[in-house]
Amino acid sequence: MSRYRYGAYEDGPDPLAPPYDVRDALDAMGDSVLDGTRPDDALRDLLRRGLPGARGRRGLDDMLRQVRERRRALRDRGRLDGTLEQARALLDTAIGQERAELFPDPSDEARLREAELDTLPSDTSQAIRRLSGYEWRSDAARRTFEQLKDLLRREVLDAQFQGMKQALENQDPAAMERVKDMMAALNAMLERDARGEHTQDDFDRFMSEYGDMFPDDPRTLDELVDSLARRAAAMDRLLASLNPEQRAELAGLMDQAMRDAGLAMEMARLGDALRARRPDLGWGRPEEMTGDDPLGMGDATTALAELADLSELEAALGQDYPGARLDDIDEDAVRRALGRQAVDDLAELRRIEAELERQGYLRRTRGKLELTPKAVRRLGETALRRVFSRLTSGRQGDHEQRDAGQAGELTGASREWRFGDEQPLDVVRTVSNAIRRSAMDAGAGLVTRPSANLRKPGVPEPVLHEPGRAEIAKVRGNGSRRPGGVRLSVDDFEVQETERRTGAAVCLLVDLSYSMVLRGAWAVAKQTTLALHTLVTSKFPQDAIQIIGFSNYARVLHPTEMAGLDWDMVQGTNLHHALMIAGRHLDRHPDFEPIVLVVTDGEPTAHLRPDGRSLFDYPPSTDTLVLTLAEVDRMTRRGACMNFFMLAEDRRLVSFVEEVARRNGGRVFAPDAERLGEYVVSDYLRVRRSRR
Repeated sequence: MSRYRYGAYEDGPDPLAPPYDVRDALDAMGDSVLDGTRPDDALRDLLRRGLPGARGRRGLDDMLRQVRERRRALRDRGRLDGTLEQARALLDTAIGQERAELFPDPSDEARLREAELDTLPSDTSQAIRRLSGYEWRSDAARRTFEQLKDLLRREVLDAQFQGMKQALENQDPAAMERVKDMMAALNAMLERDARGEHTQDDFDRFMSEYGDMFPDDPRTLDELVDSLARRAAAMDRLLASLNPEQRAELAGLMDQAMRDAGLAMEMARLGDALRARRPDLGWGRPEEMTGDDPLGMGDATTALAELADLSELEAALGQDYPGARLDDIDEDAVRRALGRQAVDDLAELRRIEAELERQGYLRRTRGKLELTPKAVRRLGETALRRVFSRLTSGRQGDHEQRDAGQAGELTGASREWRFGDEQPLDVVRTVSNAIRRSAMDAGAGLVTRPSANLRKPGVPEPVLHEPGRAEIAKVRGNGSRRPGGVRLSVDDFEVQETERRTGAAVCLLVDLSYSMVLRGAWAVAKQTTLALHTLVTSKFPQDAIQIIGFSNYARVLHPTEMAGLDWDMVQGTNLHHALMIAGRHLDRHPDFEPIVLVVTDGEPTAHLRPDGRSLFDYPPSTDTLVLTLAEVDRMTRRGACMNFFMLAEDRRLVSFVEEVARRNGGRVFAPDAERLGEYVVSDYLRVRRSRR
């Protein structure tokens, strides 16, 4: 027999794995959207905060805080002139040892040597250059001076090649010669690459011979160049951070050290090549160090290189520039600065951002982030849950529709099926009718099926219903040798009677003017709009709803744009235009019950002129009021009851709304902004219940 082994699916993503759960992320983002935040800002806020739930992933703000703390710690680590301080101390020690050796000698040669030491320049680098050919009388002074030169060689090389100081501590001439060979090979490789002749095999051979000198283990020439250029730029920033006297002195020391080591030309070639390849690294930019302990040149360069990385990482984590994406954040920089856990947190945030788009909740159009209809539906459900959670009467209006089609509640009665009926079948009475009819034919041993000429003319034969076993009555005819089942005839079918429920044409008119923002009503108005739209489309699908926003002009708002809807920075509250659009919606549904709800915080201050242009005037002109009230009268003639929800109590607004109520017979509400959704949804449900 064949044997099978089962294991994890390895050929790509597991096809049976459940989809990545982004509901918590979408709900958290939706809270910001419902509070008036744009979708792209809401996503950025979510990524900044992170997900504090079960997964407990940190956000960008937490990483940013850690990066800034790390930068402060690095700045407090020490001073940049540590190498200068060490070099001066060793030079003073060597001169003191030489003077101690010369003092007992009464010869003129000793006095001449002392005079030469007295005339040494105060600049450490120039003094070292003068003493490079000096014949030391004191063996201790000679050893101290060699120690000084060796220190400078190690510090300068360590500043360019991290870890070189430890490799050269034994003062082996062969090790120094190997460094020279490495730099010559590196410069030759860079020149070949500039001519387009470099290959990966060349780099692999170079690393096999000199890889121990590069502890970060680069895998390509580009990675090696990036590492060396960052350190070279950090060393350049070190010099720029010193005062002019210190800068000149340290530069002289570095030059003297490279000349003594025979590396001056190779180091100059390497520096020019690195600067040409990476001019973007902030060469010559000063950096402030505030610590008290002196740092050697290698340690100072490492600190400055890390500060530069942290500065770039801080900018990437801030995401404050146009087109910012999480892909801009360097994962290796995060690992170096914050550790592996931060990399996992960043990966989780990236996956959330990617899955929101992949699963169809977000899309980018010309660089702008938008919510999809799928996301808007979920946000609408969230807004509706918020509204219902605040209603004091429990399940008020939360009528779940469990029957099919546009039918209402079951009445308990049934009637004969007619072609075109959408009501549910009454299975028990249908089967009972078939059994009674079949029993009449049982005496003759027949189970009959009505012929075509017995059916009503013009009525197609319905598809036979397959009843359950408990509902089938077996009819066995006298003398029949085989059992027969219940055969359904067109005359057997009965349907359940339901309440008559008429459809409604709903118009919600929402003020989009800037005053809504100033009064703090904009976010709740948008939340109310989403909640009502979701309620109508999910609980009352037979109703036709239209959302109309109005400021200086009015426009129909589609569901996909409602979540990301923003207020209009214009003057004018053109209720006249909004009512005209609402009237056309009602006229398209003449058999529906009209419902008109108006949310506003100001009286009409604009109207449409005959040429279609909006005219603004404040205080409202007579023409604006007359034309708006004329549209109110047309609504009254259509049988539409207009209910107003005032979000302000201005005298002119109250006067206008009272006049509308007098002409139309509608109701006026003055809710607090936080309770707007409760009032609008409750009023809609009240109207729906009253018109069943």
